[in-house]
Amino acid sequence: MAVTTRRRTARIGDRYPTRVADRPVIIDRAEPAVWSTDPGMLTPDELAAHERDGFVTVPQLLTPDEVGEYAAELDRLATDPAVRADERTIVEKTSQQVRSVFEVHVLSERIAALVADERVAGRARQILGSEVYVHQSRINYKPGFGGAGFYWHSDFETWHAEDGMPSPRAVSISIALTENYPHNGCLMIMPGSHKEFVACVGETPADHYKESLREQEIGTPDPESLTALADRHGIAMLTGAAGSAMLFDSNCMHGSGSNITPYPRSNIFVVFNSVENGLEEPFSAPGPRPSHVAARQIVPVG
Repeated sequence: MAVTTRRRTARIGDRYPTRVADRPVIIDRAEPAVWSTDPGMLTPDELAAHERDGFVTVPQLLTPDEVGEYAAELDRLATDPAVRADERTIVEKTSQQVRSVFEVHVLSERIAALVADERVAGRARQILGSEVYVHQSRINYKPGFGGAGFYWHSDFETWHAEDGMPSPRAVSISIALTENYPHNGCLMIMPGSHKEFVACVGETPADHYKESLREQEIGTPDPESLTALADRHGIAMLTGAAGSAMLFDSNCMHGSGSNITPYPRSNIFVVFNSVENGLEEPFSAPGPRPSHVAARQIVPVG
């Protein structure tokens, strides 16, 4: 019996078609990374760095006392049986330790206040040039001797394909609650890679989202495209003390290695999307992911 397969075709008007072709393509980005020059928490030099590199660091976003408070909140959530049993919690494949807790600004009033803080949301508004809402929030734990890495990927590729985000007018902020060393699975990023979109090969399976949150397999670029980007842009290892933060563009090519050291790495991670960039139907997936992974209701922060 002959077997036929159906390949998805790109939606009309889609500037970033992905997971629809037999070979990868690198597409030049159409939009800026910084949408406003209005004064705010970020200086003109920092905004220029974000436009150029796709990311900007904030050496001390939180005070030492705040770091202690939020670290205690992360411990509380990780050890709460109700939170562990919640569908918003993802555990490590091997150790079964908590890896991530999604929609954490809904689960924690303390973290909700941090998300709305001008030091956090204000910087996102400044970069995106509009009011913002939380597309996704989570806390990430990378325990010592067992925190798995995450392969190279562009967040926007996933958010576009699986969530229906029209354009890369979104910015993430990662707030470190532990020291980020080069050797404990720190974030690696290719500076300037946000200006090129890598269209990936392979269709999106139905209901694979939980597995993809443990280990990225669908929507990962091919080795040749990654090599070309690395040769062109280089690779930066983003380290920093507890309390530091980094804002990075949704289309940055980034990843992290496994943590085989004794030193854990944990952070609060928030994705802000422009209210003018609300989600549509997924561009390359059978259906949208759950709202705790990708919010479909636009609720401006603040």
